[in-house]
Amino acid sequence: MIDGTRPYRLAVATRWNDNDVYGHLNNTVYYQAMDTAINTWMITVAGLDPLHGPALGFCVASSCEFQASAGFPDEIAVELSIAKLGTTSVTWAPRILRDRDDTQLAVGTFTTVFVDRETTRPVPIPTGIRLAIESEFAVPAA
Repeated sequence: MIDGTRPYRLAVATRWNDNDVYGHLNNTVYYQAMDTAINTWMITVAGLDPLHGPALGFCVASSCEFQASAGFPDEIAVELSIAKLGTTSVTWAPRILRDRDDTQLAVGTFTTVFVDRETTRPVPIPTGIRLAIESEFAVPAA
């Protein structure tokens, strides 16, 4: 674990075209990085099968508070923690850092609701994913 609450960190390379006209990473890059880190963790660690599994994880809400700038060729890192674990959803609390010096660039929220693949109606968080979350992260009390 990184600090007891953020056991997962994913480095994300930036690209030249990620910069906007102001010379820093466009805000959409931060959202893409959060989405990539969360789904990479769910697929590689928790066993989510987005192509064939019975449940899908849909992002239903997200936010990002920007605190410092980065730009190409900076590499950024996303660290994950959990803000809330519900019956059908999990609210992640990712933070984005400049990888080389750990400057905090942004903090966000990202709520994933699990749905039945066929009906797209909410279903309980799949057991394997719930167990992985509970074993990997410090989950706040409900």
